[in-house]
Amino acid sequence: MKVLLLNGSPHQHGCTYTALNEIAEELKKNNIESEIFYVGTEAIKPCMACKACAKLGKCVVNDKVNEFVDKAAKADAFVFGSPVHYASASGIIVPFLDRVFYSAAMAGRDVFRHKPGTAIVCARRAGTTFSVDQLNKYFQISEMPVISGRYWNMVHGNTVDEVVQDKEGMQNMRIVARNMAYWLKCQEAAQKAGIEAPQPEKVEMTNFIR
Repeated sequence: MKVLLLNGSPHQHGCTYTALNEIAEELKKNNIESEIFYVGTEAIKPCMACKACAKLGKCVVNDKVNEFVDKAAKADAFVFGSPVHYASASGIIVPFLDRVFYSAAMAGRDVFRHKPGTAIVCARRAGTTFSVDQLNKYFQISEMPVISGRYWNMVHGNTVDEVVQDKEGMQNMRIVARNMAYWLKCQEAAQKAGIEAPQPEKVEMTNFIR
């Protein structure tokens, strides 16, 4: 079993990474493999709604989005991590995830459905709860179980040292990791017991203006 962790911060080894790494270390203790995927600092082009992905089987913009979707197909669970910028998730991770989920869906690649996910954020002070909710929306529209901790999934600090001092926040990262490991093992046990996942229905699209 493998968890793919997404670092949506411009700082590769900064505060967000510190929180993600705490999760990765706890997953390792529970015999779960993990990988931290760094989005980087190159400009992420927003989705153009060109729908070329439906024909190509991938996003027409060949950047880290397609690389992440390929990795996602082989992953069993996800953790999306972001710093808080202007009381919301970073300007890197939002267009990145918009294209990840849209291109995968339009291409008919069922790489996220029923795979558990969770979002974690890091802030100096405020904007954290909104940012967690914002990132969780990607899971909720994709039939993905959302893994929670004993508090909202956030750490506080303006530097790595300050994040480490947020003992409650870092503890929650470990709790989230253990809950994720537990859920994955339950899914594995269900599969071995012959319990099948719900079958998808044909999508019904309803427009309110006719």
